Amino acid sequence: MNAITIQAHDDNGAGRQCVSRRAFLLSSGAIVSLAGLGIPGLVDAAGTPLQALRATYPRQRIGKLSALAKGKPVHFKYPYPSVDNILVKLGAPAGGGIGVELDVVAFNLQCTHMGGPLHGSYKEAHQMLGPCPLHLTTFDLTRHGMVVAGHGTESLPQIVLEVAGDDIHAVGVMGLIYGYAHNVTGSRRG
Repeated sequence: MNAITIQAHDDNGAGRQCVSRRAFLLSSGAIVSLAGLGIPGLVDAAGTPLQALRATYPRQRIGKLSALAKGKPVHFKYPYPSVDNILVKLGAPAGGGIGVELDVVAFNLQCTHMGGPLHGSYKEAHQMLGPCPLHLTTFDLTRHGMVVAGHGTESLPQIVLEVAGDDIHAVGVMGLIYGYAHNVTGSRRG
């Protein structure tokens, strides 16, 4: 591996060289990028290689690709009977999308700001969900449910989808469903 060289930017007046913010951030980004690629030797105190934590979700059939119409959301419950979600064919490629056009996505229907209901707020013309009736947060479904307006600070939880033939299966959730301390255990916040 090549060493990363940080060049001094300035003298702080006490005869010590200072590193510019740009040089620091650029070198930090290189280190983080290399760590993300999996630098060998990431181990715990006992010398055991570290593994990523992954929650196990139930696999549930939620629909058929052939039955979806562009812009017409289909409602389903996942990962529990009390959790409302939508499955929608957007008509435009989307982050996490499945299908031939990568335009089929699924999202939770509770606003991440204060849990406001997003039922009936899908805007087909813009592939957006919202605004939330509580504080007007709106989410872009083509970009993993990121916030585009309003008070929310977290993306809408996206349901991870898989296709088997014509069947669509929900297999996980990216993000924490509002009101739950843990999506998988089903424990709700107090």
